[in-house]
Amino acid sequence: MSDGDSQRPGFEQARDELIELVKKLEAGGLTLEQSLQLWERGEQLATICEEWLEGARARMATALAREEPTDPGESEEPF
Repeated sequence: MSDGDSQRPGFEQARDELIELVKKLEAGGLTLEQSLQLWERGEQLATICEEWLEGARARMATALAREEPTDPGESEEPF
């Protein structure tokens, strides 16, 4: 694991931070610079969340592929 990975938040942490960030943006009252900084951080967090979800999808696909019969004659349900 690289130093960048050790600083990368987990899915739940990134999601929760993104939710709070959106609330701040929706509340308004921020300067343009503050809003842009929050927007940029939100983009980073959204990318992190998507990467976690893509990894989870890949793991599920791998697990499901292992459970599928390799021979069409190995169907679990009898005809």
